[in-house]
Amino acid sequence: MAAPRLIDHPIHLGRHGLAVQEPAFGRDMRWYVDYAARHAEDGAEGRLVCELSFTDNWAGWERHPKGSEIVYCLAGTLILHQELAEGRVETTVLQPGDYAINPPGVWHTADVEGEVRALFITAGEGTENRPR
Repeated sequence: MAAPRLIDHPIHLGRHGLAVQEPAFGRDMRWYVDYAARHAEDGAEGRLVCELSFTDNWAGWERHPKGSEIVYCLAGTLILHQELAEGRVETTVLQPGDYAINPPGVWHTADVEGEVRALFITAGEGTENRPR
């Protein structure tokens, strides 16, 4: 049996140390809605662990009001922008092996140079999005 690949099958980390392999990642909003329904009982304690690949700058901003998000760069250059409470935007350039933390409730977006692969550990409950 072949081992699952994180880029294809994210992992849910739940309460009581539970780790669950998720269905094939659809990369659309329906997948996220279904994910939230599958793990609603974990509430703010649940975490989605996924690997994503990007070749385009993000089209919008997002924030996670119920917990922090870890962004770990695996390949390429990811330029993370965080809009802090006072409206100031802080930019962090991530190279392979670098990480950043998006604090709870902080709007964030990213630009990429070439192809980027990153690992995300996200407290997704209540995630909000807005256009860039």
